[in-house]
Amino acid sequence: MKKLLTLFLFVGLLASCSKDDSATVVPTVKPAELTVSGEISGTWTKNATITVKSDIIVPAGKSLTIEEGVTILFDTTSKPEVVIHGSLYAKGTSVNPIKFTVPESARTSKYRFGQLWGGILASKTATELLLDNVILEYCGSVTTEASASVKLGLYKGVAGEFCPALWTGNTSGKLVMVNSIIRHCDEATYIEGGSVIFANNTIYTTGLSGGDGFNIKSGVIADIAFNLVYSTNTNGLKLSSIGGRTPQAYVVAYNNTILNTGWRRPTIKGGSIWLEQSVRAELYNNLMANCRFGIKRDTKLPEDARSILSNNMYYGYSQAAVDQFQPSKEILAGKDDIIGTKADQNDPKFVNYPNSTDMMNADFNSTWDFRLLSGSPAIGKGITTFTRNFKDGIIMNGMLYKSPEPATYIGAFGVK
Repeated sequence: MKKLLTLFLFVGLLASCSKDDSATVVPTVKPAELTVSGEISGTWTKNATITVKSDIIVPAGKSLTIEEGVTILFDTTSKPEVVIHGSLYAKGTSVNPIKFTVPESARTSKYRFGQLWGGILASKTATELLLDNVILEYCGSVTTEASASVKLGLYKGVAGEFCPALWTGNTSGKLVMVNSIIRHCDEATYIEGGSVIFANNTIYTTGLSGGDGFNIKSGVIADIAFNLVYSTNTNGLKLSSIGGRTPQAYVVAYNNTILNTGWRRPTIKGGSIWLEQSVRAELYNNLMANCRFGIKRDTKLPEDARSILSNNMYYGYSQAAVDQFQPSKEILAGKDDIIGTKADQNDPKFVNYPNSTDMMNADFNSTWDFRLLSGSPAIGKGITTFTRNFKDGIIMNGMLYKSPEPATYIGAFGVK
C-alpha cells in the first residue's frame, strides 16, 4: 500500500510540473482605458484611466462610482466640466488615490494655478457627493458661453468666471470630502447648499488673482476640521450666509491650520477667516500662522450674534503680520485665544517648516511637516466641549461619515 501511495504522489508531482499546467495560469488583467463624454453612470473600476474629451454629466437619479487608483485625464483644449445631477462616489485610498487631473505633459509651472479643465459641479438635484482620498488639480478654467455650467445655470451661470474645483447647489444634498487634496486651481470650493463635512484635507497653490479655500454660502450646514490650507490668494475660510437660501449658513470650524493666506490678493480683503452676512460660525482650536489678517468681519454686514470664537492661536514671523491680527472693530478675538503682540512670539514650533518662508510664496513643499514639537504653545490649549453639527454623522452611499472628535491641541496636527 505504501508503494502504491508513493507512486500516486510521484505521478501527481510530475503532472504539476508539466508544460500543460501553464494553461491554468491566470493572465494579468490590465486596467481599463476609456474615453468618455456626455452622460455617464455606473462604475469606473480600480486603476482605470479615463480620458474626458468634453463635458460629462451624471443624470438625476443615477450615480457614478469611482474606485481607488482611477486617473481621470481632462482634455486641455475643450476644458470639460463634470456635472452631477445625481450622485458621485469617489473613494480612493491613501496609497492609491483617485486623481482628477490632466495629461502629465500639461502639468507645468505655466499652469501652477490650473485653468486646464473646469471642476466638479453638483446641481440642485444632486443628492450625494463623496470625495475620499481624491486629488483635484489643474482645474478652474474660465467659463464661456459654451460651458455646461453657463448653459445649465450652475455656479454663477455666466461666462468669464473661474470655475471652482468643487461647487454644490442643493440645500438638501450631502457632501463629504475627506483625506483629499485640492491644488493648482483658482477657487478651491464654493458651497451653496447641503449638509457638509470637510475633514483632513489639504489645499495649496490656489488663486491666481482671487479665490478662497473653503467658501461657504447660505443653505449650508457644515463641519470643517483638521484641514491644512496653505497660501490661498484670499481667505482660508470664507463664511457667509449670502444668497437667501434656507437653512441659514451654520459652520463649526475647528482644529484647522491656516498658513500664509491672503497676501497675494491684489486688493485688501481678508486673510485667514472671513465672516459676513449673518453666518452663524463657531471657530475653535484654529492655528493661523503668517496670515494677512486675523479673523475678520464685514462690519456693514456682520456675522450672526450667536457666533462663538474660542481657543484660536495666531503667529506672525514679521511685525507686519502681527499688527494685522490685533483685535479691533474688524478683527475679532475670542475667549482664551493666544494672541501675541511682537514678531515671532508664540512660535508654534512646527516639526519642519521655516517660519521665515516668504508670505507671498504659493509653492508647497511636500517635505514640510506641520506637526508640533514639544514645547509648542499650541499643545494642550484646545477645547473639546463644543458640539459639532455632524457628531452623529452623515450617511453616504450606505456608509456613516462622522465629523472627527476635536483635539486638545490647536491646529490640524498633533505632537510628533
